[in-house]
Amino acid sequence: MLYDRLVSDEILALLPAETARHYVGKARSSHSVPQEDINQSLVEWARQGKQVVRLKGGDPFIFGRGGEELETLVAANVPVEVVPGITAASGCAAYAGIPLTHRDHAQSVRFVTGHLQHGEFTLDWPTLAQPGQTLVFYMGLSNLTLICQELIAHGLNPATPLALIEQGTTQQQRTHIGTLQHLPDGFLAGDIKPPTLLIIGSVVSLHRTLSWFETDSGTAVGFSEGKHARLTDG
Repeated sequence: MLYDRLVSDEILALLPAETARHYVGKARSSHSVPQEDINQSLVEWARQGKQVVRLKGGDPFIFGRGGEELETLVAANVPVEVVPGITAASGCAAYAGIPLTHRDHAQSVRFVTGHLQHGEFTLDWPTLAQPGQTLVFYMGLSNLTLICQELIAHGLNPATPLALIEQGTTQQQRTHIGTLQHLPDGFLAGDIKPPTLLIIGSVVSLHRTLSWFETDSGTAVGFSEGKHARLTDG
């Protein structure tokens, strides 16, 4: 099994003892294994007749480079099964009490990479700055100031709320609220660390009343079975 940085110890503990584990995680400016080597390892081990699992945090097809890995496997005629996951935008937003769409706030949602390409953003800022939508930036913590400056420069209201969700869906989750022009205190103090998801839009204002997972101090609250309602699709 080849697994990423965000795969928890609890998940790894479920593996049979004889499973070979290979860490191929990535952090900003630090890749334990080049992507090309990961792609080729998948092909080589599959050709050896091994059952190979590529385990990622979130969904492999949303900023997870799963498409590139699948292209390599398909080109090598390796049979593949893709298991979709819950992407960070959905998981973190739900655990922070921030609906990504809402009839009164946002009629669309956009998933955006917060990484620079060749030292600059190649994003359609006028479109991103349109009202009535929610923006979710993956890997955007280090470029938060630039993101906010660009959105304001292209017409988005400086008072638009934003949320930084740190360590989302874990017991260490903390949600930091600010606006485009007034960034959260924790960010300014350098106290917020990756992995952190950035959500921008009117829906963030609902966090104050809809937050269910965190206490006022930012630590997670647990609920016993049968003492709370579950909201599920269908």
